[in-house]
Amino acid sequence: MTKTTGNQSRRPSALENFKPLLVDVAVPLGAYYVLKDAFGMSTFAALVWSSVVPAARTVWSLVRERTANALALLILTVNVVGLALSFVSGDPRLMLAKDGAVSSTVAVGILVSVALGRPMMTAGMKPFLVKGDAAKEAAWERLMSGAAAGSADFRRKERAFSVVWGVALLAECGARVVGAYTVPVDTMVWLGGVLMAVVMALAFVVSGAVAAGPMERILADEVKRSGGPVAPKCLAAA
Repeated sequence: MTKTTGNQSRRPSALENFKPLLVDVAVPLGAYYVLKDAFGMSTFAALVWSSVVPAARTVWSLVRERTANALALLILTVNVVGLALSFVSGDPRLMLAKDGAVSSTVAVGILVSVALGRPMMTAGMKPFLVKGDAAKEAAWERLMSGAAAGSADFRRKERAFSVVWGVALLAECGARVVGAYTVPVDTMVWLGGVLMAVVMALAFVVSGAVAAGPMERILADEVKRSGGPVAPKCLAAA
């Protein structure tokens, strides 16, 4: 029997998919209350130190992957500037409002990337649609290059995916900034995390319905239309 070997891509688990959200939301939230209540730190100090983990994660991702991901760079830059401003002012409410600045900066970056014809969210969406499949990878390239029949619709959906996320993050920014100056600081710390989780969940659902889902169907149709690469078969003796 002839056995075909090779590298097989592994589909990320649900935990891996949501790991960034857990690190950026759950860890800072838990750290804030531990530092403030258990160690007696001031509100400002607890907010500063609880922001270290997500900032370090962003830097580590850049070093490990050796790529300058535009979205990661935006988040890192705004985090650094926000921390510096908060140290200067010593205002915990500004520290909370800074998170809204992160959302707005990323949102503007995403929307500008759409206007420039290079939607920023595509890099994160592609692995979920292609799933390491060679036929889907080839179909993706044809659709993106304009060589396939469904290319125009596929590119419209690609842009729509990023637009949904850009608009969602802008809305989250507005709500977070208003809350930072109208809601008690201790309440806004956990409410900000909940707000982010809700916005992300809604963005996932809406972007999936209006963009990712239709793109997946167009991708599947293109694979069928092209016939796809024929996978080697194992031959067993009768």
